Amino acid sequence: MITSDGDSIRVRLRRTFPAVVVLFLVAHCAHHLVTALPVPLLPYIRDEFALDYTRAALVISAFSVPYGIAQLPSGWLADRFGARKMVCVGISGVALAGLFVGLSTDYVLLLAASALMGALGGGYHPSAPILISAATDPARRGRALGLHMIGGSVAYFAAPLVAAGIAVALGWRAPFVILSIPSIVFGLVLYRILGRRERNAERQESVHRSPTPDDVTTNWPQLITVLILTCFTAAALLSSVAFIPLYLVDVHGYVEHRAALALALFYSTGLWAGIVGGYMSDRLGSIPVVALAALISGPALILIGVASSGLPVIALLLVVGIALYVRSPASESFVLAHSPARHRSTVLGLYFFGAMEGNGVLAPVVGYLIDRFGFTVAYQLSGFAMIGVALLCTLVLFRMRTVRRRSPGG
Repeated sequence: MITSDGDSIRVRLRRTFPAVVVLFLVAHCAHHLVTALPVPLLPYIRDEFALDYTRAALVISAFSVPYGIAQLPSGWLADRFGARKMVCVGISGVALAGLFVGLSTDYVLLLAASALMGALGGGYHPSAPILISAATDPARRGRALGLHMIGGSVAYFAAPLVAAGIAVALGWRAPFVILSIPSIVFGLVLYRILGRRERNAERQESVHRSPTPDDVTTNWPQLITVLILTCFTAAALLSSVAFIPLYLVDVHGYVEHRAALALALFYSTGLWAGIVGGYMSDRLGSIPVVALAALISGPALILIGVASSGLPVIALLLVVGIALYVRSPASESFVLAHSPARHRSTVLGLYFFGAMEGNGVLAPVVGYLIDRFGFTVAYQLSGFAMIGVALLCTLVLFRMRTVRRRSPGG
């Protein structure tokens, strides 16, 4: 009986998390291993180049703005030429550019290398969920996407820890150089593995297709509203969290490496919150999960700005991290289930474009508000903006749902 139960558990795990999903967990980690470095290393970069808050924010924007823009053509290319090539570029390409970041010798070269890293890294996210979805039962799609999220969370959790240790010993450039090399190699290996899977699969559907509603059944107003809600949530949270190391150093007296470790705690929520968010979206639907995450994010940002010490800031960071990572698999699952089949990667590209480009645009705005009014006002304004957008979009979605139920055949 024990063996039978064990076999049954293994069968259920394999059905929920096929081998390709586990492989993409590692791929997600490799993709973000280098992109996770700029924020925790920002105090070191700021000190070396004598940057104010606005110019420090440009280090983040130099990567995140091209990263967000690249999601759009990358999604389009994945729809037309397949996801495998774009995934390889999104892992090995971003790591190669990260190596250039570590080798940069002045501020302008740093910005240029960061922009290249963003442009090459845009191929991953519009492509990976397509490959995962094609290998997963739609009823378990949220959980599979949640497992995939763990890979990125591992990278963002480990990067501040590893980067802080390496930077103390060897300087801030060394983490970029050391961590780029294994990511370059893994991207090339993954490309070969996925190619072998494609060649060995008989009559396999194209990797960028799986059953979804066609163009006629797509509810575009609902889809667009969800995209606005989830993208603004991600952009507002990430642009605010980017200044947490500087907030802890300059206001609460933390040393640089301890401030970097606080980010590790923030990203540690992704080690489990993604699975929870995916499970909740499979059970309850994606919209309630996305709306709940947005509604709790605004008050958390406001409270961060008025925290009296570093410990409440870190506690609220955990709340923000949970909201961010619960939202993500629910959002991706919604897009995959409600986008036209022929344009799913393109819509995913629009989704990631909104979140990442929004972060790149809002980060300098938050930096300017900090320079002009201080951290408290900046975080309060971010929080109230989050509350306003969350309430508006949630009410619109609720009204759409009510009207659809009342309509004939609804």
